[in-house]
Amino acid sequence: MESEILEQLTGMAVFVQVVDTGSFTAAARRLGLDKSAVSKHITRLEMRLATRLLHRTTRALSLTEAGQLLYQSASQSIGALEETRMALGNLTAEPRGTLKVTTSVAFGRLCIAPLIPEFLARHKELKIRFTLLDRTVDLADEGYDLAIRISNRLADNLVARPLGKVSYVLCAAPAYLAEHPRPRRPADLLKHNCLYYGSGDLTDQWQFIRTTGKKGERESVQVSSNYVINSSEVIRDALLIGMGIGLLPLYAARDHLEQGRLVPLLSGWEVAGPFGSMAHAVWLPTRHLPPKVRLFVDYLVEKMGDKTA
Repeated sequence: MESEILEQLTGMAVFVQVVDTGSFTAAARRLGLDKSAVSKHITRLEMRLATRLLHRTTRALSLTEAGQLLYQSASQSIGALEETRMALGNLTAEPRGTLKVTTSVAFGRLCIAPLIPEFLARHKELKIRFTLLDRTVDLADEGYDLAIRISNRLADNLVARPLGKVSYVLCAAPAYLAEHPRPRRPADLLKHNCLYYGSGDLTDQWQFIRTTGKKGERESVQVSSNYVINSSEVIRDALLIGMGIGLLPLYAARDHLEQGRLVPLLSGWEVAGPFGSMAHAVWLPTRHLPPKVRLFVDYLVEKMGDKTA
């Protein structure tokens, strides 16, 4: 029974090749068979189905009505099998070549770069080209396989997978707080020099939500600053020398908070970050995701999925 099924499937595959190429000779050449073997497969298939599939003349082949029905069904099934084979191959294939990845400067340096050596040690046939840019990269035009973005507004033409949460902290240096009153609620920030990230459509409007007491209470404050910067690390460095109060992603401030060089402010209030609350891996839609992209994204989820950057 199994041999009969296999013979019928083989016959249908040969039949599809005959129709696609337009002749027994061309199908035989593509399949690496003798022309007589191709003819036998078609004859046996017609006998098994008890119907003629092809009109044969010395000059051309044409499909019968039954042949047209079989071709439509068989070609779709064979195409689906080929797609499945390729997808399964991608699951098991060892990645090779160069993976081109881009992300923002501070996040890439502090959160992604430390993870790359272990990934490369796992996959020795792979190379990574890692580019840090504080701008939105066009993946297609600039030839990148993958971007890592902190944003709540991702382009509709990209596939995205969340990697981990990103949180923010309002903070200042002890030296600044020694000379200025500590803010007790968001409105108090109007009396302070507030260093903020300024680039593109990012603004000086800070949004707060209360997490204790009257939970859910919201406040919006339009801050002012004598120093607007498009770098989280430069804002942090300015805060460290006492230039004001600043809003930083936790990954840029964590070490300095632990060392006491920066002090968190407005406990009981959560502040919305200028970029978003989640880091995503994004790539262009593709029928079969290359193994190098899939494995790297899986690795980032493994390392970042249960942590807050």
